[in-house]
Amino acid sequence: MISLILSFVVLFVGYMTYGKITEKVFGPDDRKTPAIEINDGVDCVPMKTWKAFLVQLLNIAGTGPIFGALMGACFGPIVFLWIIFGSVLGGAVHDYMCGMISARNRGNSIAELSGKYLGNVMRWIMRIFSVILLVFTGTVFVISPATLIGSLTPDMLPLGFWVVVILIYYVIATLLPIDKLIGRLYPVFGIILIVMAVSVLGGIVIGGYTIPEIRLNNLHPDNLPVWPFMFVTVACGAISGFHSTQSPMIAKCITSEKEGRKVFYGAMIAEAVIALIWAAAGVSFYGSTQLLNRALSDLGQSGTVYEISKSMLGTVGGVLAIVGVVICPITSGDTAFRSARLIIAEMLHLDQKHIRNRLIITIPLLLCGAVLTQLDFNVLWRYFSWSNQTLAMIALWTATAYLLKESDNRFKSLITALPATFMSGVSMTYILMANEGLKLPSTVGYPIGVLFSCVLLCFYLWKLKGSGRKADL
Repeated sequence: MISLILSFVVLFVGYMTYGKITEKVFGPDDRKTPAIEINDGVDCVPMKTWKAFLVQLLNIAGTGPIFGALMGACFGPIVFLWIIFGSVLGGAVHDYMCGMISARNRGNSIAELSGKYLGNVMRWIMRIFSVILLVFTGTVFVISPATLIGSLTPDMLPLGFWVVVILIYYVIATLLPIDKLIGRLYPVFGIILIVMAVSVLGGIVIGGYTIPEIRLNNLHPDNLPVWPFMFVTVACGAISGFHSTQSPMIAKCITSEKEGRKVFYGAMIAEAVIALIWAAAGVSFYGSTQLLNRALSDLGQSGTVYEISKSMLGTVGGVLAIVGVVICPITSGDTAFRSARLIIAEMLHLDQKHIRNRLIITIPLLLCGAVLTQLDFNVLWRYFSWSNQTLAMIALWTATAYLLKESDNRFKSLITALPATFMSGVSMTYILMANEGLKLPSTVGYPIGVLFSCVLLCFYLWKLKGSGRKADL
């Protein structure tokens, strides 16, 4: 329990100190934001700070910090270290920079930002890569709630029926102006996500469950190595490239750049708190990583969440679990498709004020999602997780290039270059070693992953040393 309390303290101190350092590095000012300057009534719409925070939290969270944290807990309490330091030093910096750089560029997506600061080739790579990731994300967040609803409803309403219902909702949410549905309902759902996590924490304490203290040894029952698998398994809750697609959406809604630390950095820290609670719940409720892993295998992620909540909190917990595991992924899935629509609209230069243009993009996207729902959830999740971390890597290098070009002191770019280097090693090593990758042994994957990181870091240091204030990466 001491480790968990200290983890919460580190997150709070990180927000108050490293969050302010990150803010100072970027340098927010009083220029007009897209919500004020553009205000198109569809995507660029002014939103109050507290509401923007809750919508951002719900968009980036979903069930990511729940499912990912539970699967990450299979490695043992070492996962706490990745959640706290990954979020403070990497994830929150990543989210803040993506949101603020977007606000400086008329709310442009991460694809367009990467093109501006890393070159046109990267723009096209990111357009394709981010849309694929977003469709994967939307699909993952169709299957998990549909599966739980299907298990709780009569046989006459099977899984396929609920998949169709959720996809129809996605069409509506993707098309409507952001303040009509998302801006009104999602702050309420964000509060539900927080209440659910706090209730589970209360259940752990009141129920007398033992939370093991942090140990550095790997306890995964399948002997998966911590590097790089834990760093990919726990994406949301530590660092996630999916957030780089969501932050620009809220960057279109903040009314002042000085709100950025509360909205972007703060929402990531809040998500890390949720992930910590669920990781603690997994290792304490089942008592061992073997039993937790077995539950995830037998019951699935949704079923495991339901069992923990119902056992700890009774009927109230069961209701919270159902609401959380149904609403939270749906409200991330629809914003995933919404972000994909915006990226494609930027690419095709289609004005999104007209609903016809929104339909032209939205319908094919949702059809792709419908096809992907036929794939195995666990396979989808693994590809989603790796895509997440690879996108985070590129987003962090984009932020590094921005700071090299725009900052009054190019050494400030170290704040994004260091986590970018780390995530480069994670992404490369994972795809080399994972079953869904090249399946190479660690004796090959580790050296190549480290070499890849070192090459990128050396290139960055060369640019840092030899470039002037307006240098490009």
